[in-house]
Amino acid sequence: MELSIPLDYATDPRGAADQAAALERAGLDAVWVAEAYGFDAPSIMGYLAARTERMKIGSAILNVYSRTPALIAQTAAGLDAMSGGRAIIGLGASGPQVVEGWHGKPYDKPLGRTREAIELIRRILRREVIDHHGITDMPLPGGLGKPLKILTQPVRPEVPLYVASLGPANVRMTAEIADGWLPTLFVPEKAKDVWGSALAEGAARRDPSLGPLQVVAGGILAIGDDAAAVRDFARPQIALYVGGMGAPGKNFYNSLAVAYGYEKEAALIQELYLSGRKKEAAAAVPDELVELVSLCGPEGYVRERVAAFREAGVTMLNVIPVGPDPARLIETVKNWL
Repeated sequence: MELSIPLDYATDPRGAADQAAALERAGLDAVWVAEAYGFDAPSIMGYLAARTERMKIGSAILNVYSRTPALIAQTAAGLDAMSGGRAIIGLGASGPQVVEGWHGKPYDKPLGRTREAIELIRRILRREVIDHHGITDMPLPGGLGKPLKILTQPVRPEVPLYVASLGPANVRMTAEIADGWLPTLFVPEKAKDVWGSALAEGAARRDPSLGPLQVVAGGILAIGDDAAAVRDFARPQIALYVGGMGAPGKNFYNSLAVAYGYEKEAALIQELYLSGRKKEAAAAVPDELVELVSLCGPEGYVRERVAAFREAGVTMLNVIPVGPDPARLIETVKNWL
């Protein structure tokens, strides 16, 4: 199991990236850069490439609507060149709130777009001449364009492509064609019940040359006799996702909370959040859910949580270290893996 951290929507991206780079010396294997409708991820990833030597640098995520497959492939090739072959491209359909509200694109055919993007990105990185017609036409029919291949030679002909997915059909596709999976609000004890069938069905159609599906998941990390209280830092983010990341009936994270067995709580969190009562929404997040998506408590307990994530198939533990010495936390957990 590898160890990574997320770089979320930082107001000071350079400072956050510097802190992440410093953790490389503590044994950190990777950093994941968020985007949504904040700073763009590739700019920060390029800065991280210059500030680090060993750790992998991933996007979490680039959505498949706001960039063409060709641009994503160019970005993958550029980041891989700048980092010396350390890029990981996390992709996803995002959701209507971001795609339609921020990028002004219709939120249509999310699975088809993701599947097609992965196919085209891989073909482009292999320097194939692209003549493709589907959701994306390359070149446009009837125009002056002609089939092209990428001008430059990628460092690697295959940059790993990870997919953020939650729904059964999307997870099934991820297990079939992606190099890795980026689930959100991952509860290891409930993962098999929620996603087991979809993962198995996708794996049955998986090309063996892809190797095993990599899985990235984790949560807030704090170690100490009083560290359980740190779990409460997760409440606002859980409330944001379950309550505010989409309209009623169109919130994938809310549907996940329901699948976990928190139907009444998910409805209440959404009602409170969408009415502007965000603190009350955070307080309504079930204690059990907060605990199960976190790794906070005495050392023995946290080691048990790490083991639970490993047993659920997680291959990269993605943690948010909280405390006066994040490097020490990373070193401690890295020694357990």
